[in-house]
Amino acid sequence: MTEGKQQTESTLLKKIDGIANVLASAGVGYTDYLTQLTYILFLKMDAEKEELGLGSLIPEGCKWKDFCNLTGQDLVDKYEDILKELPKQGGIIGTIFTKASNKIDRPAHLAKVIQMVKGDDPNHPLNWYMMEGDFKGALYESILEKNGLDKKSGAGQYFTPRPLIKAIVDCVNPKITETVADPACGTGGFLLSAYEHMKEQSHERAKLEFLKNNAFYGADNTSLVVTMASMNLYLHDIGVETSPIVCQDSLIDKSDKMFDVVLANPPFGTRPQGSVEVSANRPEFEKTSDNQVNFLQHIMSIVKTGGRVGVVLPDSVLADSGSSARATIKKKKKLLNDCNLHTILRLPTGIFYAQGVKTNVLFFEKGKPTKDIWIYDYRTDIKHTLVQNPLKRSDLNDFVNCFCVGHLEDRKETYSENNPNGRWRKFSVSDSKIKDNDYRLDLKWIQAEDDYADLTLKEVLNMIKEKSDNIAKSVQELEKLIGKVDE
Repeated sequence: MTEGKQQTESTLLKKIDGIANVLASAGVGYTDYLTQLTYILFLKMDAEKEELGLGSLIPEGCKWKDFCNLTGQDLVDKYEDILKELPKQGGIIGTIFTKASNKIDRPAHLAKVIQMVKGDDPNHPLNWYMMEGDFKGALYESILEKNGLDKKSGAGQYFTPRPLIKAIVDCVNPKITETVADPACGTGGFLLSAYEHMKEQSHERAKLEFLKNNAFYGADNTSLVVTMASMNLYLHDIGVETSPIVCQDSLIDKSDKMFDVVLANPPFGTRPQGSVEVSANRPEFEKTSDNQVNFLQHIMSIVKTGGRVGVVLPDSVLADSGSSARATIKKKKKLLNDCNLHTILRLPTGIFYAQGVKTNVLFFEKGKPTKDIWIYDYRTDIKHTLVQNPLKRSDLNDFVNCFCVGHLEDRKETYSENNPNGRWRKFSVSDSKIKDNDYRLDLKWIQAEDDYADLTLKEVLNMIKEKSDNIAKSVQELEKLIGKVDE
């Protein structure tokens, strides 16, 4: 981005933040403000398209011109009438305005948002439609990121750190002719990053048209998130007439859609009370209330044979064992039998909105059984925070280099007896640590001094058992040597 564009983006962000502060004092949270800004911005861009002779998607009576110059209660009433009508429309309109409602009921505050979208100079109003997609998209992404850091709103649960997303996309390496899905898409970060990665691979018009209109699919069951994700892609010129984002519960989706690539950071925890039971609707699934295990089952069902997956999952999926975790163990066994789980990236705490959650990225390909699992430990002795020390893409350069995108056969461990703290290590599925231990995949070998305080009792017992097993093996070897000497 050029210096001029940076200054323009900075100026607009300051104005957006300024209005956010005014609205916050009136009880309007950042997420609600962002949603209204999205609606108003879309209506303004549609009007700009119409002025250029490119037609309008908005029905008469619901356009920008119908409310932008109104004042007082007339403004609020007309705006709310428009928000009632537009969710009934098809295509991109119905998606952007999914379950739309007004959250800014004071006329003066609503007028401030409209004026900001218009621009300060009446002789030279802002023309959002003509702005470069990279610029207005980057601006909207900046707003989404700020929203994701707003602890009061809880919106961080829908926002995956973009540096992590970019590293995952770089490793999965989606091709411009492939389809990409995110069944828990949040604000669309994975799909957008995949688009940026794929669009540089060809300048053929047909391929670029496919990329913008047919390559992507995203779903989320929260209407305001669907609005943000749809707008995020729209501002990058993706899904301009029909959004690739749908508002639905992916876990009860029984459609036959299959995809070449699946990228996701599904919600953790259990299904909300009152939700349709997943196994009742999809009897082929192992019965469990864990969202993350259900999403793993769903992802395995929608990726094509030969397709590739990069998915963020908590430690519990990798570590769960024993009779209480029957469904998780069965699913892990099926994953290892039906897919090549070739890579696990262990992530540190402090990079997500939910603090303290231990997560991993699983990379697998469907259709071949797993023989070896390569694990990169980017957790031990790694400290990140959302504000003071946020994750950067460069922090994951070593992992991406070790991954060997496109030539996994050339991988080389950095772990060895001489370098026991090497972060890149290969494990065989036939290893007793995995096969004879309920397919536990939370494997760890680097022990930092301050890690002991965080260990659970079960982890301490497992560590003691592992050390005692090693001692027993060493004693046996010594006994054999001594026996040979005595002979």
